[in-house]
Amino acid sequence: MRIDAHQHFWDIERFQYAWMPPAPSPLHRNFLPGQLEPILTRNRFDGSVVVQAHTQLAETHWLLELAEAHAFIRGVVGWVDLTDPRLGDDLDRLQRHPKFKGVRHPVHDEADVNWLMRDDVLRGLAELARRDLPYDLLLRPPHLPLVPRIAERVPALRMVIDHIAKPLIATQKLDGWAQDMAAAARVLQVWCKVSGMITEDDPRRIKAERLRPYVAHVMSLFGPERLMFGSDWPVCLNAGSWKEVLAMFTQAVGPLSLDIREKLLGGTATEFYSL
Repeated sequence: MRIDAHQHFWDIERFQYAWMPPAPSPLHRNFLPGQLEPILTRNRFDGSVVVQAHTQLAETHWLLELAEAHAFIRGVVGWVDLTDPRLGDDLDRLQRHPKFKGVRHPVHDEADVNWLMRDDVLRGLAELARRDLPYDLLLRPPHLPLVPRIAERVPALRMVIDHIAKPLIATQKLDGWAQDMAAAARVLQVWCKVSGMITEDDPRRIKAERLRPYVAHVMSLFGPERLMFGSDWPVCLNAGSWKEVLAMFTQAVGPLSLDIREKLLGGTATEFYSL
């Protein structure tokens, strides 16, 4: 089964998308399931995992409503307030929906680089682990050293690093990021998404060759068993189409056997999110 492991939907009349660039960005409009489904069908993908874009519990419930109405949405990674003492009540309600598959918070927007190590946040992460709910890590390179520390404090928590932690692709820098990613990969409950790369590059110079060193590094660390493709649609439209993202991924990762390719394009995501 082929699954795009990372996509967003939003209705700008209902929710203000926190990271939306000013007009005339191609993102300054609604993006809803009817626009995505034909793209997936044309490219022989069976479905997608939709990930939160806004830090509102109402958005999580809205995404679950969309998932109920559209069979190709196989799972929702929503937002909850990890620091809320009533977190368990919120999770009880969300877990009644079979397509609620995980939680994410935009850590890279927090002023405190050590936000993930706060006691109240760790308590929230421990509650996710108790329920076997995975956590999407939306990070930048300065946050990567925290990943092994989180695993020490919450050893049962399954985590996936989104967008390969947004390395400095525009400057072609690997130092620091490469070593910290290797340390994170040594934690076996940590997985990684090959997604969100083209928007980190210089838009005048984007090509698969510039992504290849980063893709090769995470491939060597995580292998196909803990690595998954994600388009980051529609955010990717700031730099390229869904099809172009897939093509660049395919070119950057290089020749693969069919079974490994299918793991990267859906099998790993299906396992991680229990789809």
